[in-house]
Amino acid sequence: MSRVMVTGIGIISAIGNNISENYDSLHHARSGITKATYFESLYTSTLPFGEVKCSNDELKQQLHLEDHPGYTRTCLLAVKAFEEAIIDSGLNQEQLSSYETALISASTVGGMCLTDQLYQDANLESGGSEFLDAYNCAAHTLKLIEKYQIKGFSDTINTACSSSANAIMLGARLIKSGRAKRVIVGGVDSLAKYTVNGFNALKILSQFPSKPFDEERDGLNLGEAAAYLVLESEEIVGSKKVYAEICGYGNANDAHHPSAMSDDANGAILCMREAIASAGILPSQISYVNTHGTGTPNNDQVELFGLTSLFETIPPYNSTKSFTGHTLGAAGSVEAVFSILSIIKSEIFPSLHFEKPIVNFNIPPVSELIKNISVNYVLSNSFGFGGNCTSLVLGKA
Repeated sequence: MSRVMVTGIGIISAIGNNISENYDSLHHARSGITKATYFESLYTSTLPFGEVKCSNDELKQQLHLEDHPGYTRTCLLAVKAFEEAIIDSGLNQEQLSSYETALISASTVGGMCLTDQLYQDANLESGGSEFLDAYNCAAHTLKLIEKYQIKGFSDTINTACSSSANAIMLGARLIKSGRAKRVIVGGVDSLAKYTVNGFNALKILSQFPSKPFDEERDGLNLGEAAAYLVLESEEIVGSKKVYAEICGYGNANDAHHPSAMSDDANGAILCMREAIASAGILPSQISYVNTHGTGTPNNDQVELFGLTSLFETIPPYNSTKSFTGHTLGAAGSVEAVFSILSIIKSEIFPSLHFEKPIVNFNIPPVSELIKNISVNYVLSNSFGFGGNCTSLVLGKA
């Protein structure tokens, strides 16, 4: 089976509008968790968010989409990150339109970021807005297909917070099985009343910047982002620069609760073990773990239990959600990009706001930047509602 190489990356998040800005924020420990400026909600006065520092109008201008109707914020964020990734990889139009190129994207909110407009259109309180075709989960994928004339296989995945990790896994499997030579993978989610109200009802939103793996953690911050990776078969890479290799992946279902993980971490342990085994390495060869690390009492306790069950000595670990907030369907691809930055920069970024280890573990995350460290293999975890657990192993090229 062919090796799967990463030849392009693109991202927009609360800590930057491109790769270089995101890296600069990670390197200098600058969080993007702030009061929201563009998102409108009853909760913006009381809750912090990981909001992209750019309005919809600014995004349209940057992308030259002022005269193109029906682009929700979800679509705009997707185009921004997607375009950076394909330019970074040097893909031309012929390659984008080739039937050997696939597109696998992911989202949970999709066009429902326009919650009020959706309500008005659905209840015939409007004359029919430009967004009638934009409310479904796959609307952003269809916009990408149309704009970039993609003709190969395409799909949109919604498995909650593991969505874009599963997009990466499916893309790698398509290449390994010979069904595609090149797959552009990733995900996007924007802030929406739909998700904010839902997470608030679950009582897991913090009124402060989240502090993953801290004994006093009290919840997560929601964020928005988009991130895409260009995956290519080793046979077609040629002389291109290669950022990393998708070495392994695992997926399992905790099958315990709609919005909580089981105390024995069945799904988490199984998917981590499967990812490491499929990479053909030992747990001791993992250099660093980018955890799911939401900052909620349940998740962090269970994930740490899973890590202690799998590793004799837990590698350095962090939660980059302390920078971006929890970006839901985009989280897996955002954190895959951050994992790649750790590999190529030989750095492990700190978990922010950490003060006190969780009782009974006393295994703190990385809390200060580690430089000049060889990062050969990264385990990146994404655990979704409904128990859908996915882990990726990314390796140095």
